[in-house]
Amino acid sequence: MSYFRENIDRAAGYEPGFQPSQPDVVKLNTNENPYPPSPAVMKAVADIKPEQLRRYPDPMGNMFREAAAKINGVEPEWIMCCNGGDDLLRMAFTAFCDKRRPVAYPAPTYSLYPVLANIQNCKAIEVKFDEEFNLPARLARVRAALTIVCNPNAPSGTFVGVEEIAELAAEVKGVLLIDEAYVDFAERNCTELVKQFGNVIILRSLSKGYSLAGLRFGYAIAQPEMITGLLKVKDSYNVDAIAVAAATAAIKDREYFKETIEKVKAERKRLTEQLRGLGFKLPESSSNFVFAEHKTCKAKEIYDKLVQRNIYVRYWDRAGIENKLRITVGTRQQDDILLSALKEILTTDLTDLHGF
Repeated sequence: MSYFRENIDRAAGYEPGFQPSQPDVVKLNTNENPYPPSPAVMKAVADIKPEQLRRYPDPMGNMFREAAAKINGVEPEWIMCCNGGDDLLRMAFTAFCDKRRPVAYPAPTYSLYPVLANIQNCKAIEVKFDEEFNLPARLARVRAALTIVCNPNAPSGTFVGVEEIAELAAEVKGVLLIDEAYVDFAERNCTELVKQFGNVIILRSLSKGYSLAGLRFGYAIAQPEMITGLLKVKDSYNVDAIAVAAATAAIKDREYFKETIEKVKAERKRLTEQLRGLGFKLPESSSNFVFAEHKTCKAKEIYDKLVQRNIYVRYWDRAGIENKLRITVGTRQQDDILLSALKEILTTDLTDLHGF
């Protein structure tokens, strides 16, 4: 006998990237920023007073809303704080989807979307990307209540132009959620679209660009009417006092943020060139990871041999991407360890890896 709803019983659930406990690993599997957060963040955490912990936090996180609004060129009423970007995704599924109101998204993409669809018991319509990860023309025509575009896309790292996203926003009949969790590493973003379209929600995360994955903080940008509706399904106190203080300090320190982003971009360029030199094919990435496929060697075999060397990248045994590896951009030292291991694997173990 099961006490769970049938769709929950059937579900496999979301599978996060492996978090190794040993300290001597090269961890390039969960897209964490390899650099520490701003010193201003650590000061904000150290300055937390006991009274801030005794009392409930500001339910709206207004200190952060004001800072984020200024940076994004909107009013605070256009911002909603979230417990990571996943919190906003959960709210969107709750607010817009049910058995009669499906979600649609191009695939392959962030693997949490179908999990949330199953929890909400709504149909998930996956519209396949082509090999170059171009936005599928059919996406708007499926008439979903909620359409999600991860941009830059995970796991490919590819970017759909703002003009194309604007055309999609004009064509869809429901809500368009643009998941910009990785946009800090791209050259453009879709902030201006929320001013043009009342059906657009933009998701932002402080996990990647601001080195705050352990804090769990993200936010939404949308027109005030959309924010008001989303607040109806928000947890009463979804962001805590420490998180609001730390996130506010992080987003205000623009100089440190820009410096960190530029370091990741420069290393991304170097890593891409080195991987191509080793026989990998990979699209240009606008994120803090690359999506690599070797021309002659199987991804699963490479992955297993990296694990034997305490080097972790991301692999999925899933149709369409089963021969690709997602590799987080690390520090130069981390990436050099990875590249050295790959050279050894692709030469010493080459015979074992051929075969398709």
